[in-house]
Amino acid sequence: MSLHTWSTRWLKTSLTLLLMVMICSVVLFLDLLTGRTAGESNPTINQVRLKVNPLLLELEQNRHRLRDPVIQNKLRSAAIDKNIQFSYVGLDGVILLSSASSSEGTQVNLRSALHYNLKDALQLADGDDSLGIAFPIMDGPGGSQIGNAIFTVPKSLVFAQQPVTFPLFILGSLIIISLMLMLLLIIMARRVRERMLTPVNQLKQHAESILKGQYEEQIQYNRNDEMGGLYAMLDLMRTEIMHLSEQRIRQEKAQKELITNISHELKTPITTVKAYIEAISEGLCADEETLMEYMEIMRTHTDKTARLVEDLLVHALQELGQISVEPREVYSRAVFENMLRPIGHIVRVNGLIYEESAAIPNVLIRMDPVRIEQVVSNLVSNALKHTAPGDYIRVCAELDNGQFKLTIADSGQGMRAQDMPFVFERYFRGSSSLTSSGIHEGTGLGLSICKSIIEAHGGQISFSSKVGQGTIFQFSLPIC
Repeated sequence: MSLHTWSTRWLKTSLTLLLMVMICSVVLFLDLLTGRTAGESNPTINQVRLKVNPLLLELEQNRHRLRDPVIQNKLRSAAIDKNIQFSYVGLDGVILLSSASSSEGTQVNLRSALHYNLKDALQLADGDDSLGIAFPIMDGPGGSQIGNAIFTVPKSLVFAQQPVTFPLFILGSLIIISLMLMLLLIIMARRVRERMLTPVNQLKQHAESILKGQYEEQIQYNRNDEMGGLYAMLDLMRTEIMHLSEQRIRQEKAQKELITNISHELKTPITTVKAYIEAISEGLCADEETLMEYMEIMRTHTDKTARLVEDLLVHALQELGQISVEPREVYSRAVFENMLRPIGHIVRVNGLIYEESAAIPNVLIRMDPVRIEQVVSNLVSNALKHTAPGDYIRVCAELDNGQFKLTIADSGQGMRAQDMPFVFERYFRGSSSLTSSGIHEGTGLGLSICKSIIEAHGGQISFSSKVGQGTIFQFSLPIC
């Protein structure tokens, strides 16, 4: 289920529940209000006591002057004002004073006329609008009972109305809270749409653009929140994918150029070797000296072809992450002397000055002599490409901080500053290595292969160069 569908259903459900709460609240309010109007309340004698207390007090205070007409009129007027009737009955059952003067002097049955209990009075008055409640008349605060006062009051007086203020407040609060919740839900729905749904839809569009290979459009989000973090990560991913795509395109282009260059590089020595073989087979070599000269030329071109094939093989292994290095423990002096001896001859043959290391340290190193020789050969070949007759190539071996370090320096044309960051990248060939035919010399794999071999031995390779002043390559190998 999509986020939009989920949020819409959740909002509708919440609003429905809130509406039901409001309807129930209104129904409860109307029911409560109707019940209060109908007088549905619990009976209580407190209202009766408040009503009759003034008369009861007058009777107790004037109990010795009840024959006085002034007192009698005062009591009857008070009873009329309060809309009640009373009879003052002595302990013998004779009515001594009454709001109805005609009943004075009559005898009443105290057993059936006196009802101190509100429940008994209500049962006796079943169906009538009034009821009679008796209160004792005492002879002073600490005296004994001297009579009874029977009050006839409206039945509605004993049903005290319960206050509806608090329930109304609760219901009003419930309705207000429901309205606030509804408002908050609406605001939240807008926020969800603005802060989540719209940005997610935009992210979807950006993702579709990336999927189609359109990496140029920058992904931006103006708020610094979780969604902003997601936008930033997606834009970082877009940048990385764009970089990888450009790198892949450059690599594919470089691989095509590599095929072209290798074809050119291989075609020349093979054609040369073939020509000399044909010359020998046709008997054009008049003497042994000429034959040996032809054989030397063929050997040189065969070595060049072998180096190209070896570079391609190492490159293929490098692509697969399976470059073949088989290290073993050897002593450095003998191994490096065997490596560097033919290099001196090659350098001098090319008209350059060769400065060999004064002494090679004799330490135990764990290395693959074949691969290290390939590194040295590549570095020297690289120096030969960028030097001219009269320049020098210097080789120096030394120990430095527990590492065996070999330095190969030349006084050639050096490297341009803009080429230096890419020296160890595959397929890279500096602009200074162009031949007159416009074809790049070499495959651009040599230094990349050197770096992979040295790192496979746990060592490091570095360089320094300056235009017109030559280049220095160094690599180090850990000693055992």
